[in-house]
Order: sequence, then C-alpha cells, then structure tokens
Amino acid sequence: MNQNASKTKCSTSNRACGSTKLIGHLSVLGAYTIFGFNIIICKELTNAHLVSSLGLFCFRSVGACLLFWLISLFLPKEKVPFKDLCGIFAASMLGFFLTQLSYLESSRFTTPLDTSIITSTTPIFTMFIAAIALKEPITLKKAGGVALSFAGVILLVLNTINIRSGSVNETKPIGILLMIGNCLFFASYLGIFRPLIQRYHVVTFMKWIFLFSTIVAVPLDIRELTHLPIAEMSTSYWLQLGYIIVFATFIAYFLLPIGQKQLRPTVVSLYTYVQPLIGMVTAIVLGMDRLTWQKVLAAVLVFTGVFLVNKSRAKNNS
Repeated sequence: MNQNASKTKCSTSNRACGSTKLIGHLSVLGAYTIFGFNIIICKELTNAHLVSSLGLFCFRSVGACLLFWLISLFLPKEKVPFKDLCGIFAASMLGFFLTQLSYLESSRFTTPLDTSIITSTTPIFTMFIAAIALKEPITLKKAGGVALSFAGVILLVLNTINIRSGSVNETKPIGILLMIGNCLFFASYLGIFRPLIQRYHVVTFMKWIFLFSTIVAVPLDIRELTHLPIAEMSTSYWLQLGYIIVFATFIAYFLLPIGQKQLRPTVVSLYTYVQPLIGMVTAIVLGMDRLTWQKVLAAVLVFTGVFLVNKSRAKNNS
C-alpha cells in the first residue's frame, strides 16, 4: 500500500514537473516569437526618423513600467532588500537598457535579415559566460562551433562592405558591432541573473527592472521627449509603437522570466533561433530585404556553429 502511494506521489510529482517545464518552454517560445516580429517593426520605426533610438527606448521603458506597476497593485506585496535592488539595477542595465538601446541603434545600420543572422550568436556568448561564471569546460566541438559562427559573421561583414553605397537597406559594420554587443549583453543577463529572478514573482522583478531603466533613460532624452513631432506620427506609426511597448516589451518580458525560472540559461538561449527565422522570412516576404548566396552561406555557418556548440553542451549536461 505504501509502495503504491509512493509511486503515485512520484508520478504526480513528475507530471507537475513536466507541466512546469512545458510552461517554461512555451513562455520562452512566445517571447522569442514576439521578438522575431519586433525586428521588422523596429526597422520600420527607425526608418521613419521621427523618434531617436533613445526616444523609442524611453517609450518602451515607461510604457512597460506603468503596466507592471499597475498590475503589482493587485498582487501580494513582496519586500525586496537593498542588496537585491542593487542586483536588479544591474540586471536592468545589462538585460534591458544596454540590450535594447544597442538593438534599436543597430536597426539604423542593419537590414532585418542581417540582424536575424547575428542574433543567432547569442548561445555562443552564453557558452563563454558559462565557462567563466559556471566553470563549464570548452570542448573541441564547442571551439569548432564558435569558429564556424564567427566565420559566418566575418563573411557577413565582408559582404556588407562590398554592397553598393547609398542602398536603403545597406548594412554597415557599425551596425554589426552594435548587434554583437546586443547579443553579448543579453547572453550575460541570461547567464548571470537567474538566481535573482527565481527569488521573486515575475511582476515584482520586472516592475523594478523597468523603473530603473526609466529613471536612467528619461533624463537623458528629456529634451526630445518634450518636443516630439506628434503631428507627423501617423496611425500606422502609433500602432507599431504600441506593438513594441505592449507586445515586444511588456508581454515578452513578462514571459521571459517565467521561462528563466524553469529552464537553464543554455536552454533559454536555444530559443534565440526562433527570432532570426521569423525575422528573415518576414523581411523577405515583405520585400524589406533580399536574399543573396553570401547571406545564405553566412547563415549556414552561424547556425551550424551554434548547433555544434549546443550539442556539445547538452551532452556535457546530460
């Protein structure tokens, strides 16, 4: 009788664990699907030249901050000690302020297709951060994967330098460097702050994340924000702005910590692949970018390298 009860308890526990993991996977999948479409939306907004990259960041930060603090009013209060507030401030700067500002700024200098390819290197950076912070070994397979992926990025750089100047969709080296920085910042956020995220409710954590980013960003852009060209902002522009505030910021950053609570940083980083796939396909379908054999080869090199890195890492973690 006791054995049957024990088996039932174990089975129930396994089902609960499996259900929790599924929620984590679905949450991260949802977040990166939204990020994938966000590549196109951000490109459209930056091409309009109505609001600067910092201005767009302020819209996202203030909007999400208001939404998270509003929701927190209906939830049990969580006390966050000063030490953890300092940690959340660091997470805000690394995981949102630097990540999103470098992304928005890079949108001025990169095509959606090139952005999609470069974002797939995030797991590569996660591997390096894990090696430093968690002492995970770097195997020959991992090193080979890194070499392949960076060969793809170098090919992309050389290809974009040779694109005829004056092209509307031209990618510049500065854009590629900004996107690489974006990937590094976000990989660091995924790898470093999981223990802190696990201590608090998602809303509690994110309301402080966006409050800190707002406090830092708004004073830097206060002059622009008080002289916005409202009359020039079309309905389409406001709808796109609404998407990046509500979906690509509030909802996506609500879903992402749920996944971070349940999944290892390396697993979360794997879902980065969803973002470039959606971004590339959408950009080409809408005619915002063109597919060349150099970009296909660069993408193959990057994805093959990332595949090798994560296959090796998965084997080590099993």
